[in-house]
Amino acid sequence: MSQPPQQGFGAPYEPQPGVYGDPGQPQPGPYGYPPQPPTVPYGRHQPQPPNRPSGGRSRGRLAGLVAAVLAGVLVIGAGVWFVVGGDDGSDGKKPLAKETAGPEQPGAESNRKKTPAAEAAEINKGRKEGEAKVRWIQKNGVDVPLGASALGPWITGGTVAKAMYRTVSGYSLEDGSQKWSLRLSADVCAAPTQPTADGKIVIGLLTDTSADVEENCDKLQMIDLATGEAGWSVTIDRAVHNDLHRYVIMAISGDVVTIGGLRRAEAYRVSDGKHLWGKLPGPCEVEGFAGGSVMLASVLCPAESKGEVDQEVRRIDPVTGRTLWTYKVRKDWNVDAFYSVDPPVIFLRNGPLVGGTSAIAVLNDDGTARSQPVPGGDTLEGLCPGKERELGWNLDICMGAAVDTETDTLYVTTKRRPVGRTKSRPVVRWFTNDVVAFDMSTGKKKWKVPSPATQTLMPLRVEGGKVLMYLSPPDPKTKGVGGGIMALGPQGGTPQPVLRHPASAVATERTFDEPIVLHADGRSLLMIPQVSGDTDEEEMERRTMIAFGD
Repeated sequence: MSQPPQQGFGAPYEPQPGVYGDPGQPQPGPYGYPPQPPTVPYGRHQPQPPNRPSGGRSRGRLAGLVAAVLAGVLVIGAGVWFVVGGDDGSDGKKPLAKETAGPEQPGAESNRKKTPAAEAAEINKGRKEGEAKVRWIQKNGVDVPLGASALGPWITGGTVAKAMYRTVSGYSLEDGSQKWSLRLSADVCAAPTQPTADGKIVIGLLTDTSADVEENCDKLQMIDLATGEAGWSVTIDRAVHNDLHRYVIMAISGDVVTIGGLRRAEAYRVSDGKHLWGKLPGPCEVEGFAGGSVMLASVLCPAESKGEVDQEVRRIDPVTGRTLWTYKVRKDWNVDAFYSVDPPVIFLRNGPLVGGTSAIAVLNDDGTARSQPVPGGDTLEGLCPGKERELGWNLDICMGAAVDTETDTLYVTTKRRPVGRTKSRPVVRWFTNDVVAFDMSTGKKKWKVPSPATQTLMPLRVEGGKVLMYLSPPDPKTKGVGGGIMALGPQGGTPQPVLRHPASAVATERTFDEPIVLHADGRSLLMIPQVSGDTDEEEMERRTMIAFGD
């Protein structure tokens, strides 16, 4: 069994037109509001670049800006090394590395400015019996223009790595100390959700050889995450002019990295940088790929009606680019995310990201329709931290669904419900939700379990016959309770704690808004997908990662 991109660390229904192939084919229908036509019919995963101010720095959280960009589209101490050398790697030489001094960390004055070590120590003094300790906290410490997308985290051995702005850094999983930091020649603009099994990653960079630097995410750089050493580098030949070339989707399957969203597709061998294949045969265009043990592609094809497109999901042989099977999505429905590639579990959407209608398609191994979960009165919705990013959002980064092939169960979270809204407090910051279990063969609901008040549960993956879920921290009025990792068996019931985050860490953990969450070996790791601040100082002090566990 393979679920996309997890990192190590009901009532009867009446058959009606569904999301499978022929609109008239009797299948359980999509739920929610009446269908709406897609706002952006072609290239949905390539949003227009945001308008940038002509001078100065624009501050504040970028989520509103990113949401506006994506509203009409579909949809994670040691020396510093600087990569120098040829921009396109055409000279056949590897980038050189020169050691420099790491950036100085700002001093601590207020609570917000406590050093990460002091903050962790203070939190741990207040933890109670049964609660895990905060192992370490990382803060940004880098002044980035207009904020920056944080890509990763990627775990290999005892190292967790992330990429942001013009740096890729590796930290010790044990104590959070920096093991290496690789300075890059240009901004990071894309990266796969998962590295290779041997700890290699290939990232996309904005090329600095084009007339319009900001619009071209077409340079690839391979990096060994265990050592921070830069490997091969290549610049993709822009055979097709595309002003939206900055927005690409990357994925790794085996020893192959793919790049989609170029109005074509490109595949390279990770180990040596050899180009394997390019555009898929025919008139269709690839939006992006989802990696793992199986490689799936979201594909757009010209429809019979002029100016319209049809959506397909294809299983691709990553080495040859050959299509192994094709699943045709019902007209006007689009691929939102891949929650599992083996078996294929696909979130679909009709209409815009905000206000559209969603549905789930579960496929057989040969790409034929297996079931469509029937949620009844619930609205199913996962958490896609990548959508918080300005750059680097992948199709396989979403959390909120987990597959158990042993019990044939699909666990999905419902849409978050606001709590605590009053006339005096119209803006709601606290939410709750439910976790619903479905039979993957029939699509029928097995059970539903609510989250605690003012907290949400987010399925991560299945382990040992139980679904592991991230429990968010509660609102400030709820005392003595923290977040953590919970578990549920296939029969439902009451979620049981696997790892209790200390209640004393709640204030810090709340600053990790919609984080990317990893859990493995009795420890958990949270990382924010976008770093920003109202001032340079606040941006520098922003907590970016936090690790829990004994």
